[in-house]
Amino acid sequence: MPLHPQVQAMRARREASDAPQLYTLSVDEARAADLASIQASGGAPEPVAEVVDREIDGPDGPLPIRIYRPVLGGELPVLVYFFGGGWTLGTIDTSDAVCRHLANAAGCLVVSAGYRLAPEHKFPAAVYDCHAAVRWVAANAAAIGADPARIAVGGDSAGGNLAAAVTLLAREDGDLPLAGQLLVYPNTDHRSHTASLREGTDPYLFNATSVAWYWANYLATPEDGLNPLASPLRADTLAGLPPALVVTAEYDPLRDQAEEYARRLGREGVPVTLTRYDGMVHGFFCMSGDLDAGRRALTQAATQLRTWFTP
Repeated sequence: MPLHPQVQAMRARREASDAPQLYTLSVDEARAADLASIQASGGAPEPVAEVVDREIDGPDGPLPIRIYRPVLGGELPVLVYFFGGGWTLGTIDTSDAVCRHLANAAGCLVVSAGYRLAPEHKFPAAVYDCHAAVRWVAANAAAIGADPARIAVGGDSAGGNLAAAVTLLAREDGDLPLAGQLLVYPNTDHRSHTASLREGTDPYLFNATSVAWYWANYLATPEDGLNPLASPLRADTLAGLPPALVVTAEYDPLRDQAEEYARRLGREGVPVTLTRYDGMVHGFFCMSGDLDAGRRALTQAATQLRTWFTP
C-alpha cells in the first residue's frame, strides 16, 4: 500500500519545514534534534505509579537507568528496554513515553537502560553496557520489586539490535533465561543489501544514508560488522534464544533484514511472531502521538509481554 495518510502528512510537514536530515548535522546537533522530534510525536507521557532514576555500575563506569512501576508494591515481571538512535543518538528520555505505556499496558516494571554512545564509544561498548544492565536487574530483583524469573528485553531500531545481541550473550551465560525479546525494526546485518535498503532513498524519511551514517559511527572497522554482536543475523545459530516479537514497517530500509531475522528465528526453533505494519515508516513505534499504528504496535507489544510473563 502507499504511505499511510498520517505518514504522508508527517512527511509533508518535514518537507515544508525543510528540516535537515540528522546525518547532515553535528553529533550534538543531531542528538538534540532527535530527542525534540521524538518528544513532539510521542504523545503525552502517561502517568505511572512510580519513576526512579538511579545509576548502576557498568563495564567502564556508571550507567543511568530509569525504573517505571505501574503499581506500588508487589513483585512484578520486568522488561529491560534499550532506546533507539543508531547507537549514536538518544538517552533514557528518548524512550520515556514508550516505557510508560508498556509499563501500564503490560503490568510490568520497565527498566530503561542507558548505554555508551558512538562515535565516542565504538562497538562493542553499547552491547556490554546493555548486557550489564540486564544482569544488574537480575541480581537486584528483590531490591526493585522484580521477578528474576520473568525478565524480557526489548528495544527499537538500534535498541532492538542491542536487545538481540544481549540474548546471544545471555544464552552464553547459561544462568539468565529470558522470557522474551521485543525487537522493533532492529538492525540485524551490517552487510545488508536488501531491496528495502536499496529502495529507501526518500530524503524526508529515515533512509539508506541514515543507516550508513549510524553504522559508520558505531563500528571502528567494517570488519566489526561481521561480529554477531553487531550483526545478529550472522550468528552461527539462533537456536535456544527466547521467544520473539519482531515488528517491522513497510517503508523502512531495515524491513527486510529484520524480517529475515524473524524468519531465521522460526526456522531454528524459536517461537516468533512477525508483524509488518503496512504504510508505516521507521520510527513509527515511538510516534503514537501522531500515528494510530504506533498505538496499535504498542498495544501488540504489551499483549505479547503479558503472554510471556504469564506463569
